[in-house]
Amino acid sequence: MKTKLVIFGITGDLSQRKLLPALGHVIASEAIGDLEVIGVSRRDVDVPTLLSGLIHAETIQNITTVFTMDLTVADDYDGLKQFINLGDSEQLLVYLSVPPSAATTIADFLGRAGINGPNVKLLFEKPFGFDLASAVRSIEKTYEYFDESQIYRIDHYMAKEIAQEIIRVRRDGKWDQKKVVAVDVVASEAIDIEGRTNFYEQTGALRDFLQGHLMQILALVLMEMPDDFTMDKLPEYRLAALNQVPIADAARAYRAQYEGYQSEVGNPGSLTETFASVELTTTRAVCAHAKLRLMSGKALSEKRSYIHVTFDDGSTSTIEEGKIKTSDVRLPDAYERVLIQAIKGAKELFTTGPEVIRSWEILKPVQDVWSMDHEHIGLYKKGSTVNEVLESH
Repeated sequence: MKTKLVIFGITGDLSQRKLLPALGHVIASEAIGDLEVIGVSRRDVDVPTLLSGLIHAETIQNITTVFTMDLTVADDYDGLKQFINLGDSEQLLVYLSVPPSAATTIADFLGRAGINGPNVKLLFEKPFGFDLASAVRSIEKTYEYFDESQIYRIDHYMAKEIAQEIIRVRRDGKWDQKKVVAVDVVASEAIDIEGRTNFYEQTGALRDFLQGHLMQILALVLMEMPDDFTMDKLPEYRLAALNQVPIADAARAYRAQYEGYQSEVGNPGSLTETFASVELTTTRAVCAHAKLRLMSGKALSEKRSYIHVTFDDGSTSTIEEGKIKTSDVRLPDAYERVLIQAIKGAKELFTTGPEVIRSWEILKPVQDVWSMDHEHIGLYKKGSTVNEVLESH
């Protein structure tokens, strides 16, 4: 089956840094069949210039065209539909590499223009809403024209080696032979916000990492592993695990900000957290009474993503991105896996609407308290370790 891939935001930062390089590798690997790429832009774009400097640039260039349109004009979507000219035996992937609010609006325009048939798939980038209410509104709006089966919400952590390794370890059954007493899910970054002032002031560490990436990783750690486990049911297993996590206690959450952040963003008094920690529990028997901690922060001592599980017999298990044994053969990166799986129609790497809503439900009390507390936020020095930030609490 031929695939037509439409990329909204093809000239944007995410597309240039992640999506187009991944696309080049996917095409070169011949992991997919016949492919045509259509970039969507507000301005005229020269394709060779757009792709210059990218690996496999010539390969991508040979199958790429750009359609220029105003994303806010309904009639332009009728023109896009004609330009795509989707055949009955073809499928259309629409990659929305744009801010979340714009993505929902674009999806609505696509639906109105009739670009929503059963052979159409939408790929959304996180964040999926900024709180529970906005997530519900966005999901319900998209459901007006698209079925959940057509929607692929990208959490690239699900396509990283750390997620794949958790599944592999869980399938060998060793974890389920013991009781879990503690789980730490940590994503620390050495970089600061790197000038992304507007994005980060609206987002913060809780929205940026905890609600999406780390909650999904936690779900992999906690989910039941039935004897008839199959990867295609992975979203169901994750959702069941999240439904066993009670609503968070805001008193067991902590936010902090690295020194100098307020000057960096030009907003004295900003309460945007660059570090967030939330402690949760689960009703699942083998993890009952376990301390489950999700932690993420910027401008810390090192870049490191890992989970650390402690069992009741004192033994531990750590799975860390970048330290997982692999062969010398180059493996697809997260965005390559995302593209390949979406083209094939495999949904295990993607987050469902019910998962998104449940994650926001769990964290809602924390968001509510933090939004009303205009005084309390911790401070930490750049280069601090995760433990040093927590100890300053």
